[in-house]
Formats: sequence, C-alpha cells, structure tokens
Amino acid sequence: MSEAWQSSPMNPIKKLYIASDHAGFDLKSALVKYIESKDLKIEDCGCFSKDSVDYPDYAQTVAKKVIEDKEAEGILICGSGIGMDIAANRFKGIRAALIYEPELAVLSRTHNNSNVLVLAARFTSEEKAKKILDTWLTTKFEGGRHQGRVDKMDLV
Repeated sequence: MSEAWQSSPMNPIKKLYIASDHAGFDLKSALVKYIESKDLKIEDCGCFSKDSVDYPDYAQTVAKKVIEDKEAEGILICGSGIGMDIAANRFKGIRAALIYEPELAVLSRTHNNSNVLVLAARFTSEEKAKKILDTWLTTKFEGGRHQGRVDKMDLV
C-alpha cells in the first residue's frame, strides 16, 4: 500500500475520527489498526463492542469533531452505510459520502470535497475497505468549477 497518504506538508490531514455501530465494529477495528500502522493520528469514537447501539449517536460524534477540527476528516461505518451517511449529512459543513468502490472515492473527493468517508460493513471486505480508504485519503479536491457547487451544499 502507498505511504503517500501519511500526514505531510503535501497532505495536511492531521487527524482522522472514526466510529461505527455494532454491525461495523469488526471493520472499524481492522481499519483503526491499519491507519495506526501508517502513523496517522486517529481517534476511535466508538462503538467498542458488538452490542447493539444507535448509529446516529456515533455519526453525530464524528460529524461534530470534523466540524470543530478543520484539519480533520472522518470515517463512519455501519451495516449498509446508509444510516451513517444520512445522519452525518444532517450537519452543515459535513460532506459524507457512502463509498463502495475506489473510483467513487476519487469522485467524492475531486468533485464533492467529501470530508467523511462512509463504508458499508456488510457489503465491503476489509481489503476493499483499505483500497477505498487509501484512494480517498490520497485524492484531493479539484476546486474550480466544483467549488461553487460545494458551496451551495451549505446554504440550507
């Protein structure tokens, strides 16, 4: 895997916040270890077991942290990814993207400047999740014609 996404002057990500519900617990745990192996700062915001929890609580925690910490980004994981995606996108300034292919990770960053990656644990293998994460973290927003569109997302 590429080392290019480690925090550096070329990649200003200072920290990642990650959370899951019970269905995403195993994938989250694997990704936390993977991210830590790359020496990127990560804060695990829960959940911490496979006991049933309410996904909106964890989506809200990560969304608030990403809003407060402008140099941070988030990762959310639940069974389908849909609940986390909807819950996170309720917050002004959050552009959460449910991604199930690396090519979509590229588009979510280059065109939409996504700042929260959402994964579907029941439909995404650990290896594919790592590829998606690597792609998402190394892809930059294009700006230009896309900036105005991104700005419009926060008008409501």
